[in-house]
Parts: sequence; C-alpha cells; structure tokens
Amino acid sequence: MLDAKILIIDDNKSVLSALEILLQFEYKSVVTLSNPNQISSFQDLKDYDIVLLDMNFSAGVNTGNEGLYWLREIKKRAPQISVIMMTAYGAIDLAVKALKEGATDFVLKPWNNDKLLATVKSAFALRKSQKEVDQLKQKESHLKQVINQNKNNIVGNSKALHSVLNLVGKVAKTNVNVLVTGENGTGKELIARELHKLSTRKGEVFISVDMGSISENLFESELFGHLKGAFTDAKEDRAGKFEAANGGTLFLDEIGNLSLQTQAKLLSAIQNKTVVRVGSNKPIPVDIRLICATNVNLDKMVSDGLFREDLLYRINTISIEVPPLRERGDDILVLADFYLNKFAAKYAKPGLRINQAAQEKLMSYSWPGNIRELLHTMERSVILSEGNVLKPTDFLLNLKSAMAVDTGPSTLEEMELLMITNALNQNDGNYSAAAEQLGISRQTLYNKLKKMGPPTR
Repeated sequence: MLDAKILIIDDNKSVLSALEILLQFEYKSVVTLSNPNQISSFQDLKDYDIVLLDMNFSAGVNTGNEGLYWLREIKKRAPQISVIMMTAYGAIDLAVKALKEGATDFVLKPWNNDKLLATVKSAFALRKSQKEVDQLKQKESHLKQVINQNKNNIVGNSKALHSVLNLVGKVAKTNVNVLVTGENGTGKELIARELHKLSTRKGEVFISVDMGSISENLFESELFGHLKGAFTDAKEDRAGKFEAANGGTLFLDEIGNLSLQTQAKLLSAIQNKTVVRVGSNKPIPVDIRLICATNVNLDKMVSDGLFREDLLYRINTISIEVPPLRERGDDILVLADFYLNKFAAKYAKPGLRINQAAQEKLMSYSWPGNIRELLHTMERSVILSEGNVLKPTDFLLNLKSAMAVDTGPSTLEEMELLMITNALNQNDGNYSAAAEQLGISRQTLYNKLKKMGPPTR
C-alpha cells in the first residue's frame, strides 16, 4: 500500500463509492467529496497528493467549465498537487485545455480499472518527484545561507574605509570583474563578500579559493573539475570551483601567485565562460561573478613578464584598494574594542577594557600585519590577561621585526622567516619568484608562511 492521500470530487455518489473501493486497497488514505464548494473550506488540501476531479457538476452541462474553474481553485491553494480530470464526454480540445491549466492527466468515464490505477500511480510518482525537488531546493537554499554566512564584520568609521565601501556599493549591483588589492591582512576577502552580499547574486553561493594553496598539477582539477579515472586519485566525477559557483560569485585570492601556464588556462575559462573537466572534451557553460585579490603589484609583474597583461585586463575592470590599518586612524581602537569584546566572551572574561596608555601604544604601532595581526594580538592579550584592565605591557607588539632587525635571528625558524621576508621583498611579493630564489617549491614556501604567519615587509 502506497503512503499517499487521495481526494475524489464528484457529484455522483456511485462514482465516489466505486473509486473509493478501487483505490483504498492501493493507497493509505482515500477521501471523497460530493460537492466541490467544500474545497473552499478544506483546510489541509496541501497535504493531499492527488485529486480526482469531475469536470461537470450541474445536470445537463458538459462543457467542462465547472471542472476547469475548480481545477484553478485547487491549484491556487495547493500548486504542487497532482490533479486528474474525469469526464464522460471525451473531447481532445477539452483535455488539452485542462492540461494547460495545470492538470496532470485526463480520465474518461467509464474507466478501465487497470488504466485508471496506472494513471493514478503515474500521478503519484510525479507528485513524489516534485516533493523531492522541493526538498532539494530547500536544502540547497539552506546550504547557500550557511555557505554565505559571514561571521566577520567590516568594522570601522574612518574616511578611508568609507571611501572603499562607497565604491563597493556602486560596483556591487553590476556583474563586472573586480580586482581587490591591498597588503596582507587588510580584509580583502571581507570586501569581496560585501560585493557579493550587495549584488543581485546574493541568494547564490560565494565560493572562495586560495590560489596560493593549490599546487600547479591540481590547478585544473580544483578549478574546472575532473571525470572519474582522469588521473590516479580521480575515483569519481567532481565539479570544480567554477561549476560550484555557477550563478554566484567566485573569489580567487592570491591571484598573483599563479604561474604563466595556469594564468593561460584561467584566462581561457574567463574569456569563453566555459570550463572543461580534466579527462573530458565537453565544454560546460558557467555564469559567475569573478572577484580576484592580490597583495602584489600586478602592473610591475606584467612589466617583468611574470603576469599576463590580457589576464590583468580581464580581471581588473574595476580595482578596489583596501587601505592598510595604519592609514585608518581611530579604526584601530574601534577594531581593538570589537575583538576585545569578541574574545572576552569566548574566553569567559567579561568586563575587560583597555586603559589610555595601552590605547596610545596600539595607535602608535604601524601594524605591518594589519587587521589579522591586530586580531591575534587582541586574542593573545585576552587569554593572558590577569585583571580587568589591559595595560601596555599586556600587548606584545613587533616582536618579529625586533628580532629580525635589532638582534638578528636566533632560531632556525627565525632564520627561515628572515630569508623568506628578504626574498619576497626582493621579488616584490611574488611567491613563485621568491620560491625559485630560495630553491624551494612555491607550495613549500606557501606552507611555511601559513605556519609562521605573514612576514613583516
């Protein structure tokens, strides 16, 4: 017995009885109505899967107009319900009209029991598939909301920040490609997320990709996807980041770290608005809003032959430069208070505040690691705090710079950090060139920086 609810509406009680007897052994719930006017007061109509609806209720009338009227009323109240029309007068044009109005199928009286059962079963299968589609859409919508949740806020009141947000507001509603520039730790991804949040694509996904963390041999698989068996570890078909972001926004961070070979592949995908999975030759169309970010000077890289000029033009329709924290004035204290409250709540240390001398210390520091450095500084200070008032001595600043410049490195890790810092400075922040100078792979360089934290430049 199928777990379905069926409603039969017909003014002929003999028809109602015959259909009820036929269907009650096949379906869990069968309800009958002899008067279609009762539909208006039917509270749980949406709970039904199938309605068998007569097309004529008044004596001597066989136009089918009554049935079409009640079909429209049912569809208003329960759009997803499957409605099967019944009539003793077979007319192809009437059947077509009913189907156009939203009916699922059409049954002639007198009916053949086997055919009617097959029709009802088919209508139930359609109803089940519609329910599954609705559930999948709800899950997809929920997942998009979860993916797009941005727990980090853009905090600050400075003129420099407002200038950036003003530009973001102007650009967000368009579909132009945007390049977000700025030093490490300035919040470039937050700006990208704000562009997405204010765009017409805000209901779709925001996919963020750290280009520096993707090894060159996995670049195509990660961005464009692959087919099962395309390479050793390809155990199943997989969509890439471009397909995952279809309809939404794709954010490519650290775009300046791509090799020339991978730049060419990225350019082709952007130009053609299609991707080809590894192991396939079938182009897949994609519709994305592209936002890229970098902390290096791409114009200089173009001059040095390290970045394709045509790719730069493609990703740089609009450029947004995020100011470093040292140029945002009192935002330093605003952000410090924001993170103080956040970490005080996290570590159950209510009532913490920063005294005047400590505020002056925070304001006078240059913050080479920008907001990311401030965040870690505040978390460390909250964890180590012993009283309710944070004093200057509670904030340990510029330790790496002091070690590198004043006393020289004293450990292997400090020596590595100094060498990496120098190599990046000498190569204007280009990871590939710095890695080549150091005699290591770009992936190894990136992993070391992830472990050590951003170098002071």
